[in-house]
Amino acid sequence: MMGVLEGVVMELADCALPLLAGVVPTADPAVGFKDVSAAFLVGAMPRKQGMERKDLLSANVKIFKVQGEALNNVAKKDVKVLVVGNPANTNALICSHYAPSIPKENFTAMTRLDQNRAQAQLAARLSVGIDRVRNVIIWGNHSSTQYPDAKNATVDGKSVVDAIANNDYLNGEFVETVQKRGAAVINARKMSSAMSAAKAASDHMRDWFAGTKDGEFVSMGVVSDGSYGTPKDIVFSFPVQIKDGKWTIKQGLAVDDFARGKLDATAAELLEEKQEAMAVCAAE
Repeated sequence: MMGVLEGVVMELADCALPLLAGVVPTADPAVGFKDVSAAFLVGAMPRKQGMERKDLLSANVKIFKVQGEALNNVAKKDVKVLVVGNPANTNALICSHYAPSIPKENFTAMTRLDQNRAQAQLAARLSVGIDRVRNVIIWGNHSSTQYPDAKNATVDGKSVVDAIANNDYLNGEFVETVQKRGAAVINARKMSSAMSAAKAASDHMRDWFAGTKDGEFVSMGVVSDGSYGTPKDIVFSFPVQIKDGKWTIKQGLAVDDFARGKLDATAAELLEEKQEAMAVCAAE
């Protein structure tokens, strides 16, 4: 695999990126995470045909235990960690578990890809540019139970709900399209999302460092404090606002009965994942 890594290093050099000062190719987490300010954890065990979720979680506990311990030992204590490898929410929880000297708030899971997918769907429906749609929310797990929510979204500062004027679409086709988009990409290209995932990871980390604009929020999987009736201490995707490198959950948004059911369903899945993962951790 080091040969493959060397090929990536060559490609990075060939990109002639003006802000790339250097690359340290390594298979040693203690070297790779030394004094880092940002960590993108992309690698995880993919779910294979016939594999039970507990088997997947067991394999990922081993991976994220190694990475969590390395971050704990050699990374900066204010390192910003983004977990991309699935199941991203629970992998972020596992990684944090093995890095107790780093604040839990510094471990996040990527749901920005889902947000970008939702934003793109709404922009296409409205026949507007993507940057005119704001404040789409992804609640919950980065899985098919996630809840893409357009009820607080705006287009040119006006309500998307009013602009589309079709609740059946917003509660049906829109939600299902975003929930199943990852599977649709795999079905079409026989591989999981790559370019769109990389773009989403850069969006996530850019906003975490640079902050969100006034009146806007973005979706991040973060450790729940119980907001919006969610269980505490699971990694749950919320709308967040970011200032000075710190995220806060956007409060005061309306959650109707339809949304409540969706939030409860995705939270139940995350609780089950957490219980299974912590059982594996306890056995390690």
